[in-house]
This record gives sequence, structure tokens and C-alpha cells, in this order.
Amino acid sequence: MNWKKYLPIIGIALFIYILIRINVFDVINEIKNADLFFLFIALVFVFIAMIIQTFKWFAIAVFQDIKVPFLEAFKINLIGNFYGLVTPSKIGTVIRAEYLKKYTGNIGKGLSNFVLDKMMDLSSVIFMAILFSFVLGDKLDLPVSVFFVVFLGFVGFTLFFINKKRSRFVLKIFHKKFVPHKIKDKAKVTFDSFYENIPKKRYFILFFLLNLINWMILYLISYFVGLSLGIELPFIYYLAIYPIATLVTMIPISINGLGTQEAALISMFALFGVEAAKVFSMSIISLFLGLFLLVVMIFFLYIKNNFSVVS
Repeated sequence: MNWKKYLPIIGIALFIYILIRINVFDVINEIKNADLFFLFIALVFVFIAMIIQTFKWFAIAVFQDIKVPFLEAFKINLIGNFYGLVTPSKIGTVIRAEYLKKYTGNIGKGLSNFVLDKMMDLSSVIFMAILFSFVLGDKLDLPVSVFFVVFLGFVGFTLFFINKKRSRFVLKIFHKKFVPHKIKDKAKVTFDSFYENIPKKRYFILFFLLNLINWMILYLISYFVGLSLGIELPFIYYLAIYPIATLVTMIPISINGLGTQEAALISMFALFGVEAAKVFSMSIISLFLGLFLLVVMIFFLYIKNNFSVVS
């Protein structure tokens, strides 16, 4: 029996357990009394986040000489987000590589774009967890040194990984022993395409900064949702709490972090006296706003017959 496919059930069960323990009626009451003005601001930032999310990997695509128009890239990003919502650790966003084949002719360069983007994504959120750890220093004993080592490890791995010759040396054994003979030629073409037009190292600083901006925009969404519920903590506390919660959601035991995120957020916001019902409501509303705008935009593009990328 493949037990791994049942791992996401853990997060869903945790989500239900938390909801029952908090009292579902308290959550409903919090959501019902949320300030619509702050929710509207949060919704605006959801749209901004979608643009930034697209631009951060679109910038990598430009340096890879992937000639995809930004509007098409935005559409592909919407599709990727949709698949990400229904898969553990949002791994479904890798569908982007398949859609980029239209502009590359081979899935290798699209996979390269996805992997580079995700490496910058993860390294930037670890960096934020380190940078703002001082906010939680007197309330929570964080493994900052571990975060720092992991961050340096990511930097080192990235520098090693983007060098084709070094990667070829490491993967040569895997290719020889584990890749079936009938797809060896295809695997070689994919590998060569993967490393075609890899951006120069100096541009990785730009990609890293774009990911930092993306995370800050995403956390601003939750900040304004929090304000709508009467959570009046300064934004810097969100910058300290949410990167840690984000790392927790990457554990593949849930769908889109459902359950694991709420557990992490409730634990850390409790350090500042924020009620669990408010934190749970903030998480749910933030998720709903993102899902709502995503569905609306996909539907709008579809009825306008402008969603050519899905055909």
C-alpha cells in the first residue's frame, strides 16, 4: 500500500481538530464581523501578489531567453496556482514547465525555470525567518543557527547546481544506473535543455530580492485581514511569524498547508495574546480571498475567450 498518498489527510484532520477545539461558532462570528474596508485592501494586495508571483519567474525566463509574453505568463501562473491549491506543498505548480514547452520546445528549460524560482523562493523565506527572528527572541527559542546553516546550504547548493559540468558529474552515475535505456536519449536532451541559457550568478541577487518582495506582499494580505478582525499587532510581527509558518506548511502532510499553517500561526500569535479564533479566521479568510480572486480571474479570462494557454 502506498501510504504516502494518505499523508495530506493528516493536515485536513488537524484542521478539523483545531476548528472543533476553537468552537466553530466563534470562528463564524469573527468572520461575520470582519471589517470590509480592510478586507478590500487585502483583496487588492492579492491581485498585486499574483502580478509579483508571475514577474519573479518571468524575470528568470527573460534571462533564459524564453520568449513568453507577460500576459501569457500571468495566465500560466494562474493555472499553476490552481494546481498548487490542491496538491501537497503546492507541488502542482510544476505544471508551469509543461505550459512553457510551447515557448521552449522541450520541458527541460521550463523545469529549470521552475526549480530556480523555487530555490530562490525557499531561500528567501528562510532568510526572512533569520532576519526577523529577533522579534520572537524573548518569547520563543528559535533554532536560528539551524536556519542559518540551511540558508548557507541552499546558497552553496544553488552555486553548485547551476554549473552544468558539476551537475553532469554527479548525475552521470544516476543516469547510467537508474534511467531506463529507452529514455536515456530523451533524458540527455532534457538535461541539456535544462542548462541552456542558465542566468549568470549576478542576476540571482535580483531573483532573490523579487522573492523577498513577493513574500512581504503575501504577508501584507494577512496583516490587513488581521486588522479586519481586530488584530492590531505591528506588521513586523507578521514578518517574524509568517516565514516560520510558511516553512511548516512545506511539510507534505497537507493540502496547501491546510491545518499545519493554522496550528503554527495559533501557537505563535498566542505568544502575543491573540485569540485562537481570530488567528484561525485570519488564515481562512486569507485563503478564501486568494481562491476567490483566482477563480474569478480564470473565469473572466475563459469567458473572454482569451485563455488560449489552456487549449
